[in-house]
Amino acid sequence: MSPLDSIDSFLFSLSRAFCSPLALFIQIQGCIICLLLALGWALAAYVRNREIKRMKDNMRNGNSFAFLFHDINELEHSKQAQLPRVSVVMPLKGFGEHNLHNWRSQITSLYGGPLEFLFVVESIEDPAYRAVSLLISDFKGEVEAKIIVAGLSTTCSQKIHNQLVGVENMHKDSKYVLFLDDDVRLHPGTIGALTAEMLKRPEIFIQTGYPLDLPSGSLGSYCIYEYHMPCSMGFATGGKTFFLWGGCMMMHADDFRCDRYGVVSGLRDGGYSDDMTLAAIAGAHKRLITSPPVAVFPHPLASDLSFSRYWNYLSKQTFVLESYTTKVNRMMNRALFIFHCYLSWGFVAPYFMALVHLTAAVRVYVKGYKLDETSSTSTGLLMVTCLAVCTLIELSSMWNLTRIEVKLCNMLSPEAPQLSLASYNWCLVFIAILVDNFLYTISAIRSHFSQSINWSGIRYHLKDGKISRIDRNKNMGPKFTDLGGKKLHGKKGLPTKSSFLISLARSLAQWGQPKKSDT
Repeated sequence: MSPLDSIDSFLFSLSRAFCSPLALFIQIQGCIICLLLALGWALAAYVRNREIKRMKDNMRNGNSFAFLFHDINELEHSKQAQLPRVSVVMPLKGFGEHNLHNWRSQITSLYGGPLEFLFVVESIEDPAYRAVSLLISDFKGEVEAKIIVAGLSTTCSQKIHNQLVGVENMHKDSKYVLFLDDDVRLHPGTIGALTAEMLKRPEIFIQTGYPLDLPSGSLGSYCIYEYHMPCSMGFATGGKTFFLWGGCMMMHADDFRCDRYGVVSGLRDGGYSDDMTLAAIAGAHKRLITSPPVAVFPHPLASDLSFSRYWNYLSKQTFVLESYTTKVNRMMNRALFIFHCYLSWGFVAPYFMALVHLTAAVRVYVKGYKLDETSSTSTGLLMVTCLAVCTLIELSSMWNLTRIEVKLCNMLSPEAPQLSLASYNWCLVFIAILVDNFLYTISAIRSHFSQSINWSGIRYHLKDGKISRIDRNKNMGPKFTDLGGKKLHGKKGLPTKSSFLISLARSLAQWGQPKKSDT
């Protein structure tokens, strides 16, 4: 028997094995997962599209500011003057290609009430310090903004430490605090929409939103886009949700002043993930988390986002499930860990089986067999066809949700460069779906046994779900962050002003936005 005949024999045997009841169950399960994802994205698209229709109706009725308020009467000076003070806290780390535009979109908000922006950095050596300093000077007298140097964290993650230091420095009259990541690109009416909902429903504990990833073209960027898309279902409810994204969280300022429900101590004493910790607190005290339909934000990914940086990001995401605040929270995280790992590989396995079935069918055709002589191949091709149809339905639903979110973002930011689906490569999206789901389980298991993670040059060690030790060494970490391509470490002192001004001028030319006084 020739080597090729041996390979064919093994291939046919494998194809027959994949037609066993258990294998057929796995393949049918893969089809069901595809259809469930398609259904979830279809429901999310319905919620987002309903908001688009509502805005269009308001515009037809004469409200040209529907992207700010559904009711144009809300723009009256008497009502704007009554809006409460909001403190926006932004923990920063590094400076990259998209940060300037993101920060400008935040500080040029069209919120009519008192508003302050607190940019919090670890030290003046952070490249973000000089960048923000020049940005604030550019808007001097137009916005209330300042930089706060938080110092090094000792009991929690650096991001949480920066957030808590920001809260300590917020205005005494602030009614709400809005936490934003530096990669969030706000719409002009975002802060007003979040505040209006908080005033309308005082029982809300946290309001949140979710990013719309804009892949840069690399496989790593598409893997991150694919990773976030299933989660987008939980944020497109138009109201109550159990999910929380740390990139956008509006809360009552008094909850922090009084350490209500232990929000401060829960974060400060060993907290690794801000959103997972606060979500656990909300669940334990049965507090309400909501996500309004307008809270979807463009999130451009780094143009040079490599696959290794995607892997590092995935590792940080799976590591989140190793942190917890209570025994109940630990059990929920473990259940989510097992469920996600099972679904990930349960999703990928049918595609591997389909590849075997297709290869066997090709060899059958080449060798001149009839399909009725190889019943297993016929059954395999039937399963391949079902999986292909379900995959097309899934990708179509994913495309439709992305299309609607792009349209909604364009309507919410009419002054910004319009987003487009033209740059999305759907072949890469499909490849990313398989790669990301295959690697998720590997990353999750690795995180479980390591109990430590390198986050932007800082290694955090967990014990009983909380940070127990922090190691810092600039040489052991990456020079750039995973998603935004931000340079993390500057030279001692400040970067040269001339080099930054060149970057500033280029960014302003590309993304120029009107100042608040011009709108």
